[in-house]
Amino acid sequence: MNRAFRSVRRLCALALLLALCAPMVACRSSTGRVADTFSATFPAAAVAADHPLASQAGMEMLELGGNAVDAAVATSFALAVVRPFSCGLGGGGFMVIHLENDPHHGTLHTAINYRERAPAAVGPDFYETLPEHASLHGGAAVGVPGTVAGLLHALDKYGTLDRATVLAPAIRFADAGFVVDQAYVGAARSVGARFEADAGYADRFAVLWERLLKRGAVRAGDRITSPELARTLRLIAERGAAAFYQGPVADAIVETVQASGGDMVAQDLRDFVVSEVEPLVRQIDGRVFVTMPPPSSGGVALLQALLLLDQTGNGFTSSPSWFYVDRADRLGFLEVLKHVFADRARLLGDPEYVDVPVDDMLGADAITALARTIRTGPHAIETYGSSAPPPDDAGTSHISVVDRHGSAVACTETINASFGSLLVVEPYGIVLNNEMDDFTTRSGRPNLYGLVQSDRNLPAPGKRPVSSMSPTIVLDADGVLAVAGASGGPRIITATLQVLLGALAVDGDARESISRPRVHHQWIPDVLRMERGAWAGDEAALQRNGYPIEVAGPLGVVQIIQRDPKGRGWRAASDPRKGGRPAGL
Repeated sequence: MNRAFRSVRRLCALALLLALCAPMVACRSSTGRVADTFSATFPAAAVAADHPLASQAGMEMLELGGNAVDAAVATSFALAVVRPFSCGLGGGGFMVIHLENDPHHGTLHTAINYRERAPAAVGPDFYETLPEHASLHGGAAVGVPGTVAGLLHALDKYGTLDRATVLAPAIRFADAGFVVDQAYVGAARSVGARFEADAGYADRFAVLWERLLKRGAVRAGDRITSPELARTLRLIAERGAAAFYQGPVADAIVETVQASGGDMVAQDLRDFVVSEVEPLVRQIDGRVFVTMPPPSSGGVALLQALLLLDQTGNGFTSSPSWFYVDRADRLGFLEVLKHVFADRARLLGDPEYVDVPVDDMLGADAITALARTIRTGPHAIETYGSSAPPPDDAGTSHISVVDRHGSAVACTETINASFGSLLVVEPYGIVLNNEMDDFTTRSGRPNLYGLVQSDRNLPAPGKRPVSSMSPTIVLDADGVLAVAGASGGPRIITATLQVLLGALAVDGDARESISRPRVHHQWIPDVLRMERGAWAGDEAALQRNGYPIEVAGPLGVVQIIQRDPKGRGWRAASDPRKGGRPAGL
């Protein structure tokens, strides 16, 4: 196919897609479709994101002949528009890529780390003399954003389409606007409570309050446009990462941060570097798991949990979701979670700054020793570890993609809390992260639970904070078996684990697994959180066995794509807890 013909085909496809119907209604184009519900089977390729428009953006790239990387990048830029409380240009993330017989790269897997970095002025004692909430709201909370650099690194190296094509859906959504859904309303109400508690917030964070929260009156069905963000996206499409990290956009970011008490400077943005690394790869129960290494704590924790479950006889060869039907196995499952989260708190950090003993944590001797301990639990809470869990990303989104060639991308991105630092760069519509709160901000001081957090996660110039994000690709002898990940702070790890266990067990199914009520235990606090309906009828027995219970929810938001065992293509599911819908060909 010559270049002229490809250009004509792209223009025709985009013209057809401009007429797509309202954002929250299932839409169809010439070959692709957005699912009518939260799950569907697609014969050729699939995208699962936590907003229908974002999945649609990825599908458009697949229709144009793009690969999984093109689709993931388009989906992420679209999420920056329609999920401004979860992720965006002012945040960062992790991407795991598996290419299958790629014409330029062959078959490979790699991991791209574009997690935010601490500004050069921020050292280990930076927050010691600042107000209590300095790492949460305002300029001192903002880490140097990495999303634009990371996405364009992936697109330039592994994608097939040009920037203008890939950013076109996001620009269209920003110009035309999107319809507010219940997930957006929930995030707005949560943040709005802070504005009600502190009258000064409406002036301090006026752009967010006026534009994205509508003075606390945002409702489902409202339409929000962002011409400023559309302008930024056009600049990026034209000039690449330089449009964000240098020049007027960078100057506006620095001015916004400094005016709100932060110490970021222009050099911090110019110095941002994407890190491409080898992913964590382990074979467990006949499957190969490809996930994110530190500073993601999620990849290590997920593999550690799977190895422990496999050694204790509760692997994927068991009946579907054994932990929902066998009371004895449930107790073992909880002990696995407690040990995994304790190790996460004690040992994880940015490997560019501290030694992270990943091989020791996942080694056979360590797994065997922990498995013996699990069989005799539960134990006193202090015996699991000596550090409290680090803070966690709550405002997060995950993307799963599989293309027609069998290549896959798992991508998780965040601005940390809902609407991040609450700062918006007014001329350019960029919501800035509050990722600095993911560091241990005060060394040696007891936290809320009376324990001291690990100094491995103290801030330092250029350092990246520990994260729970867990983008994961699962392979077998026939190629990609599943792509999964989640949002939801520490619940990312337990949600991804449970959905994979359910989907990949004997006769497992992505739709059924993602729909089931979940449980969560993160060691500290020593509480078993359960969604309504989870492990029903066992509450009293669990409490007698030393597991205090709290009814909670939602416990993570998962996006998963699973190869259909009957050869009908790809089963894709977007967690109904956040209102996403998959799309595909």
